[in-house]
Amino acid sequence: MNTSVNLIGLARQVVEAGLLEEQKAQDAVQQAKRNQTPLVTWLVQNKLVKSRTLMEIAADQFGVAYFDLAAINPEVFPKELVTEKLARQHRALPLYKRANKLYIAISDPGNHQAVTDIQFSSGMTVEPLLVEDDKLGQALDKLYESATGGLDGMDDVELDGLDLENTEAKGPAQNDEADETPVVRFVNKMLLDAIKGGSSDFHFEPYEKMYRVRFRTDGVLHEVAKPPIQLRDRISARLKVMASMDISERRKPQDGRIKLKVSANKSIDFRVNTLPTLWGEKIVMRILDSSSAKMGIDALGYEEDQKQLYLDALKQPQGMILVTGPTGSGKTVSLYTGLNILNTIDVNISTAEDPVEINLEGINQVNVNPKQGMDFTTALRAFLRQDPDVIMVGEIRDLETAEIAIKAAQTGHMVMSTLHTNSAAETLTRLRNMGVAAFNLATSVNLIIAQRLARKLCACKEEIKVPDEVLLKEGFKPEQIGTFKVYGPKGCDNCNGGYKGRVGIYEVVKSTPALQRIIMEDGNSLDIDTQMRKDGFNSLRTSGLLKVIQGVTSLAEVNRVTKD
Repeated sequence: MNTSVNLIGLARQVVEAGLLEEQKAQDAVQQAKRNQTPLVTWLVQNKLVKSRTLMEIAADQFGVAYFDLAAINPEVFPKELVTEKLARQHRALPLYKRANKLYIAISDPGNHQAVTDIQFSSGMTVEPLLVEDDKLGQALDKLYESATGGLDGMDDVELDGLDLENTEAKGPAQNDEADETPVVRFVNKMLLDAIKGGSSDFHFEPYEKMYRVRFRTDGVLHEVAKPPIQLRDRISARLKVMASMDISERRKPQDGRIKLKVSANKSIDFRVNTLPTLWGEKIVMRILDSSSAKMGIDALGYEEDQKQLYLDALKQPQGMILVTGPTGSGKTVSLYTGLNILNTIDVNISTAEDPVEINLEGINQVNVNPKQGMDFTTALRAFLRQDPDVIMVGEIRDLETAEIAIKAAQTGHMVMSTLHTNSAAETLTRLRNMGVAAFNLATSVNLIIAQRLARKLCACKEEIKVPDEVLLKEGFKPEQIGTFKVYGPKGCDNCNGGYKGRVGIYEVVKSTPALQRIIMEDGNSLDIDTQMRKDGFNSLRTSGLLKVIQGVTSLAEVNRVTKD
């Protein structure tokens, strides 16, 4: 096989073993380098090659012995010999020592620097052993986060004892009620339970005769606690103190932010909003996860042809990419995944958001604040005087913002933005209804991505029998019937009712001459949608059914998030 000379080490071995096409291997090497992630970790996290397969190839080709992490009790790991910073920097786990020799677990056979640095730090001879990358990551998190106050060891730890920024409340005086230990411990427990459970939002809600706390996990709200109604003001005061809000102001909505450092290398940001309701202040907190933008496009759930359309659009020097969908459908993550791909040293990127949710180094991010005269249009005009290559507008809400964004897209800039519409076709008609000229739409919009988030089935999923006539009614094609199994949720200790995590369902449509003609003729959304199907672009419903065929999600979940 004539493997490219650009591929060396593990990447070359993976291609020669027939596990990955050469181009995909080259892309993986570049993406891993761009994200400052070891290649083996990138391949495993993006499900390009199985962890065990990589380990077996590396052990055979590089002459490093294989070790099974399950064969040793984690409690005996000599963590005092390697600092957490060094272990995470090199993704190396201290396993055990024999006399003056320290054995470490690594997943990257080419990581010679890990051996050198740990040998120098510990003063011992270091012997590397090869382990599966995903198991290595889990072992590192468990070992060091429990040792430094991470999530696994925080059940009885108060947030006051951790590094919590912006905890000084604004107001005439500190409210004594907010400092009461039972309330502090309750709030801490709620936050930690939400983080551990993978929740994205949590709601503290007062009513006339009850007070409840709900978490949104995998897109679905569920009740987790009903504290006494008498505690509602104390809970609100505690949360407002943590978010650096004015605890004396209860008549107006407030926005705040909490930055919580839970371990030496891990911090969590929360966006906090209060809303005065009939019976008190409702407080909603959202976890802001910066790592979500660095997962890579392969982890988001795009079909191969859809992913290629997105990547091709990102390579264009100018034009507009629009991402649409309801609140909570993952639009920001899709946009930032694209921005992360474009974020190189030779590209100037500026974003205007309300508010900034994901912090990425190398990107100039602006918080929109209309009260201070900084709205989307003001930010856009300023960007155009800042020599931009790529501009991201958090949301197109009015004609003025739309027109400036389109002019930027027509004058040599890549513009990315979102709209709250249900489909790609409705996006174009929404812009027309705002007053955008048909000619400008037809010539500036390169790509539209409509999306939803569906819950993924856990590994405990079970096959369910669905009659053929029902499958046909749901939208499956006759030739597809009998070629796949339908799975449903079962439920186990590792999931939430049979589901664990979420996956994107997408409608990705690029501009075609036929579509441009319909736009110029002022066609309605039905005309545009019909042409999109003729051009071969899958609807959200079709993409959802593909996820059912692949066994990724259930038919019930697709019915929940899409429509015919």
